[in-house]
Amino acid sequence: MDTVAADPIIRVRGLRTQFGAQVIHDGLDLDVWRGEVLGVVGGSGTGKSVLLRAIIGLIRQAAGTIEVLGQNTARLDRAQAAALRQRWGVLFQDGALFSSLTVAENVEVPMKERGDLPEALRQELARIKINLVGLRSDAGRKYPSELSGGMRKRAGLARALALDPEIVFLDEPTAGLDPIGAAAFDELIRNLRRSLGLTVFMVTHDLDSLHLICDRIAVLIDRKIVVGTLADHLANPHPWLQAYFRGPRARLALGA
Repeated sequence: MDTVAADPIIRVRGLRTQFGAQVIHDGLDLDVWRGEVLGVVGGSGTGKSVLLRAIIGLIRQAAGTIEVLGQNTARLDRAQAAALRQRWGVLFQDGALFSSLTVAENVEVPMKERGDLPEALRQELARIKINLVGLRSDAGRKYPSELSGGMRKRAGLARALALDPEIVFLDEPTAGLDPIGAAAFDELIRNLRRSLGLTVFMVTHDLDSLHLICDRIAVLIDRKIVVGTLADHLANPHPWLQAYFRGPRARLALGA
């Protein structure tokens, strides 16, 4: 981890999420530190994406508190919540781009929602963000259907960076990419974290990503979360942790 502040940039306490009678998280506590890359993993149905969506306000928690950048998200009015959302960016799976808009127009969407940027400035900023994520300038004129999967993810990341966020949330950013494309995306995230001072909250199944770019790993188990370094998890006797971090795929990723 390069630079970490004393106070968490995301603070979750006693989180309970549920859909009807189905409880996903119960009494979950989590701190995310400024400047770190936190990888979030867990078995199927443990609520990795649910946790991400609860933190960014797309799902309302049944109990507990979520504080982002020092603000309790449940106590904000509409204007305050909108202002807070401008301080983070989100990359959903496969980019979640608007199919009827070009890449550049997609990147401009958060800028238009802000409402105070002239068109010429929006266009210039979109061009800068597109180049920042490693896409050629002519990609801005293309539609999502004209892009490869890896390019769509980069375009989605450009949109997530549109307003110079302090936090970036990534939901399975390397899913569906070949090993070369996934490694290139990992390197992009690592470089952007370093150059922009980002905090990265990343839901992933990619063991290579966990090994190469994550400072800590948060594992969802038994409706709660266990957070530590890779070494911490390797030493934890919990059966799921041992199967996940010492299984055949993990040994390949770790070079063991």
